[in-house]
Amino acid sequence: MSLRAASIGLAAIGIAVAGYLTWVHYAGLNPVCVGGSHGCETVQASRYAEVAGIPVAVIGLAGYLALLATALAGGFAARAAGAALAVGGVAFSAYLTYLELFEIHAICQWCVASAVVMLLLAVTLVARAVREA
Repeated sequence: MSLRAASIGLAAIGIAVAGYLTWVHYAGLNPVCVGGSHGCETVQASRYAEVAGIPVAVIGLAGYLALLATALAGGFAARAAGAALAVGGVAFSAYLTYLELFEIHAICQWCVASAVVMLLLAVTLVARAVREA
């Protein structure tokens, strides 16, 4: 599988995760968590679930859509932009994970999945940008 195909697939998974969390937010529902954990509910209800009034899930959805666009586009500028955006996404995910662990004291399985997808996207997009430079 090519790095481009892997990036497109990972971005699609990220869109699905962030899209689900966005839907849950606006529908006023509790996210489904494996094992009956209430970590996702706790994180979604925390004061950290929004940045400047924008749900974090919406920010994630926009980020994954932008990453998909860069993965689909051709040219070095798109590859470099995708790599930079993904590295920024990893930093934002690390910050959110810090908040879950040390401020909210709850772990959201969907958030962990998103962080892993973002890390894998960063690896593939940086590798693609370097390889195809």
